[in-house]
Amino acid sequence: MAAEVEQWSSAAVKADGVLQLEEEENDDGVYDDEELNEGEVNGNWTPQEKALHEARLKAKAKRRLRKSSSRDSARESLSEAVAGETGADPHSPKGKALQNHDRKSRTGKGRGLPKKGGAGGKGVWGAAGMVYEMEEPDAKDPNYDESAQGDTVYATVVPELEEGELEKTVNPIVQEYFEHGDTREVEMLLKELNLGPHKYEFSSLAVSLSLEGKASHRELTSRLLSDLVGKVLSESDVARAFDKMLKELPDLILDTPEAPQMLGQFIARAIADHALPMNFLNRYKGKVDCDHARAALDRASVLLSMKREMVRLDNVWGVGGGQRPVKHLIKEMNLLLKEYLVSGELLEAEHCLRDLEVPHFHHELVYEAIVMVLESNGETAIQLMVKLLQAFWKSGLITLDQMNRGFQRVYDELPEINLDVPRAHSIMEAFVDLCFQESVITKQLRDACPARGRKRFVSEGDGGVIKS
Repeated sequence: MAAEVEQWSSAAVKADGVLQLEEEENDDGVYDDEELNEGEVNGNWTPQEKALHEARLKAKAKRRLRKSSSRDSARESLSEAVAGETGADPHSPKGKALQNHDRKSRTGKGRGLPKKGGAGGKGVWGAAGMVYEMEEPDAKDPNYDESAQGDTVYATVVPELEEGELEKTVNPIVQEYFEHGDTREVEMLLKELNLGPHKYEFSSLAVSLSLEGKASHRELTSRLLSDLVGKVLSESDVARAFDKMLKELPDLILDTPEAPQMLGQFIARAIADHALPMNFLNRYKGKVDCDHARAALDRASVLLSMKREMVRLDNVWGVGGGQRPVKHLIKEMNLLLKEYLVSGELLEAEHCLRDLEVPHFHHELVYEAIVMVLESNGETAIQLMVKLLQAFWKSGLITLDQMNRGFQRVYDELPEINLDVPRAHSIMEAFVDLCFQESVITKQLRDACPARGRKRFVSEGDGGVIKS
């Protein structure tokens, strides 16, 4: 019995030695195998102790394998980092990734989504589809204004035009309107300007410019005033403008002698178009001292009394040249030529032709002048018509193309004209030669004049041969 107790005590001592051997590891995790083998040789182990010893050896081998593998992987990562620091550019994305290491979660948590759903980070306004509500003003804000916390309205402020700049701004607008005739564009341009108390002067400037222009310009001005009243101008603004022009008539006559009659027509047309109040003329009854202003008011009164039943005085300026019927233009040109043959005044004829405003139809005047010469019986008509065409040619009123077209039309219709005027060919040849001598037509146009063919009859003694 004492021997068994001694045996078990020795076995316990050996087991304690094994446990102590298990704890004595060096820094690299390698056990001292020589001491282990020496313990096995010197001791006599029972089968139970031997089985326990083998189990412990297997567990130690597994732990040794795990530690060695982890240390090898640490050495490899350290070597790669050193190689990257020496060979790679630290400013490159790859170099920065090596320096910053891996930013992934080491705990294995998270789904890999961006922070705050993509609404976070520097320079980010917020997540897609986010709607910001109106923030209440902060009283502690240094820019806080207690008096401006109502409904704030922001508007563009246009500076008011000065009196000296008004004419420079308005004149180009009116001149351009005379070209395109679009009242809406003028209205849009005037709304963009701040005319201030000088708004009425637009009407007076427009009328003054039209007095120096053509009849079509005056017609356009009357339409413009009618369209702008109620939108940009008022009746009182137009009345104030005409009051100013009536006072300035003595100065307007210096440039436009017919200014009183024209201004009277403007007033009558404006009253008919409801651009002026109906009692405008009544304000001046018995209160006008200027003879020119009185003539203008009398002209307006006469026109309104003659056209009392008409709503608009549409024809007070006549119809524009491009809008007149062809028969009316031909009638006007015939009347012009007949008056010229009677009076012989070149300036009056030129003035009447310019008032027709049909430069594209001047070939009709040339045609009618030549036909009138062919139908006349004296040399006076030929001399006067050559003088008229020469004056129109030198002034540039009739162009080369219009002159050629008028002569060519007569050339083409000469056989038919010869039926009514037997001497048409001979008169035409004399007229063309005289026009060429006065440099009215070109040599080519003179040579194109048709000559009258002469018939040669066969006599009995010629043997039936036609004389050449």
